[in-house]
Amino acid sequence: MLTILGSFLSKLVSKYMPDSFIFVVLLTFLMLFLSIFVMGQPLVTMTNYWGDGLWTLLPFAMQMVLVLATGCALAASKPVQKILQYIVGFVHTEGQAIIVTTIVSSLVCWVHWAVGLVIGAIIAKEIAKKVEGVNYGLLVASAYIGFLVWHAGLSGSIPLIIATPTTGDLAALTDGKIIPLSETIFSYKNYIPVLILIFTLPILNWSMRGIKSTAKVAKIKSEDDKVLGLQVLSTPAEKLENSKILCYLFVGFIFFYLFNSLMANGNIDFNFINLFFLGLGLAFYGSLTKYLDEFKKSMVVCAGVAIQFPFYAGIMSMMMHSGIDESISNFFISISTKHTLPLYTFFSSAITNIFIPSGGGHWAVQGPFVMPAAKALGVSQADAAMAIAWGEAWANMIQPFWAIPVLAVAGLKIRDIMGYCIIALLWSGVVLTSCIYFLW
Repeated sequence: MLTILGSFLSKLVSKYMPDSFIFVVLLTFLMLFLSIFVMGQPLVTMTNYWGDGLWTLLPFAMQMVLVLATGCALAASKPVQKILQYIVGFVHTEGQAIIVTTIVSSLVCWVHWAVGLVIGAIIAKEIAKKVEGVNYGLLVASAYIGFLVWHAGLSGSIPLIIATPTTGDLAALTDGKIIPLSETIFSYKNYIPVLILIFTLPILNWSMRGIKSTAKVAKIKSEDDKVLGLQVLSTPAEKLENSKILCYLFVGFIFFYLFNSLMANGNIDFNFINLFFLGLGLAFYGSLTKYLDEFKKSMVVCAGVAIQFPFYAGIMSMMMHSGIDESISNFFISISTKHTLPLYTFFSSAITNIFIPSGGGHWAVQGPFVMPAAKALGVSQADAAMAIAWGEAWANMIQPFWAIPVLAVAGLKIRDIMGYCIIALLWSGVVLTSCIYFLW
């Protein structure tokens, strides 16, 4: 049954799910249509609102690009690779392989989602080479299933952006207030579902060993056999570019600033997290040039984020100036109570994720109507924001956008992991809806 359902959804996704950028364009025209024909706004006025709003999220877009690029670069560093090889050395059976992959992926995704995605795929591939006969499809699915906790972790887009000083439309969503991580990521309402998932997902994945997959680990040529010549640094410029002293001095300067900032403000925000992982990456590479080379490779995966965020900002501007956000807020107010709004927000966020597979994009589109509804019903702004975050993370199990880097490293197709992800979706849905309903 699971295989049939997974195959059906995989074919459905392959045939009818266009690139997320297409959805951004379609959603732009939808907002324009609703603004003109439902809200009675003039075409010229709405076009101006759209164009003027395009660039209001540029700082946020840059933050998202950096969190992805620094994460991918860090995952490719030698110290991280050595740690992974050490962990793989303890794995000898299929059961151990699935449990270890799930735990590593979950924990690392909680710390940094981009690092977690890449590391999860790498460790799954390395374990598959070592453990003969392991269910490779389930192993890779386990790596991606760990991604469920990302938006409740240290690099979660929504909790970080509301903890970061902003201006304009983004600041208006929280009435210009900073919501510290103590009320979101480190709130018991958040870490209880995180802990439940981290403890139960390995067991869930282990229990799916009997659901067979035909996926096989691809054999690739190792670059270790290449004869590498000793690099000769002949010019002063080359010596400076590869200077460990200069690199570590800069790393020290970065962490000295971060320490002072933490002592002075006592707050961790988006900028703090990005600078921390950038500094950590530099420390792991020990060379400004080597880190820059890997960072350039990481930027390739950031193309979708970079081009889409201005259009999310345009959509957000049209919603807020046309009155669409207020109409949707009033609808939520009419069907919700203080107790049920977070749960309804969670489900609406999951649906939105099918069209906007981005935590930051979610905030730009959902924030304008969820936050006013929360204020009207007396729901905590932190709870409302985290309901959006959890809904987005949950729906990633059936939205293949963020599985792309995992599958690219693993050499598989979405159909190879979809069936397992559906089971994870169902179980995590029970956990999350129960926690939101009874704790929030």
